[in-house]
Formats: sequence, C-alpha cells, structure tokens
Amino acid sequence: SGITVIGTRLSETKYSIIKSKLPKRIKYDKISKTIVLTDPKEKNLIGNISILCAGTSDIPVAEETSITAETLGNNVQRIYDIGVAGVHRLFDQLENINNSKVIVVIAGMDGALPSVVGGLVSQPVIAVPTSVGYGVALNGLAPLLSMLNSCAPGVAVVNIDNGFGAACIAHKINALSVA
Repeated sequence: SGITVIGTRLSETKYSIIKSKLPKRIKYDKISKTIVLTDPKEKNLIGNISILCAGTSDIPVAEETSITAETLGNNVQRIYDIGVAGVHRLFDQLENINNSKVIVVIAGMDGALPSVVGGLVSQPVIAVPTSVGYGVALNGLAPLLSMLNSCAPGVAVVNIDNGFGAACIAHKINALSVA
C-alpha cells in the first residue's frame, strides 16, 4: 500500500521467467523493457511534462521516460518522431509543447533536436542522447557530445539512454511548478 516499484532494462525473456512470482498488478512494457508495480488507487496527476523524441528508433528510451514520469505522478504528453530531418513536425507541435512545465528531448544520430527545442521554448529542457544511429554515432557518444555543447540556454543533459534519470529530474522540476 503506497509502494511504487519501477524496474528498467528487463528483457521480455527475463520477465517471462519471473512473472509467475510477481503480483498480478505488475505491468510490463515490451517497448521500453520497463516493469512497474504501483498502488492500485488512482493518483492525482500533476503539471505537464512533454516527452519528445527525434526518430522512431528513440521510442524505447522515450517510453522508459514517459512510463517513469507517469508512475511518479505526472501528466505526460508524448510527441514522437519530430526530429530535425522533418523539423516541420516540431513546428506543428510547438503550441502543445509550450503548455508544458518541463520538456524531455530524446535523440540519437547527431543529437541536434534538444538544441533546436531549447532555442524555441522558455521551459527547461532535459536532453537524453540515445545509443541508436549509424555512421559515427559511436553508440550515443556523438549525440552526447553534441548535447553537451548545445548553445541553447536551459538545456541540461543526462547520460546515454538514461530515460529513467531524465524522468526523475523532470518530475522534480514539474513538482516545483505546482508546489
């Protein structure tokens, strides 16, 4: 009662091995490999966090971020596949994004999306580099370095594929806005 447990990076194979020993109210998400056990009573969700991701290959990290943020009690708005290669999709969502208290931006490849978003909004932006990509993406090192070198003010960066950590920071910022 009142206990929440979040687990990340649990493969479907490992989940299928242990699920018979878990409580029935546990939820597993195959895309993000996230497992959640929450109190069955409804929570009042707070504020608004937008979770953006550049491409469809970034969705597993975006879902880890979204599920974690929701589990922590936040309203979450998912806006996926709006990378700089099709930047018009970002512009189409700016009004929705501007209704957020904090924005998490997940991107691999060149890691440019957090800088673009950071230049367009006044809210804090948490950048999450992903290990996806080809060419010289170096398992996320290239987007990490791009994000660390962002010239957009108000962009903070977490480690590669750290959707959980980004959600925890976003939750704390979001909670300040309703305190």
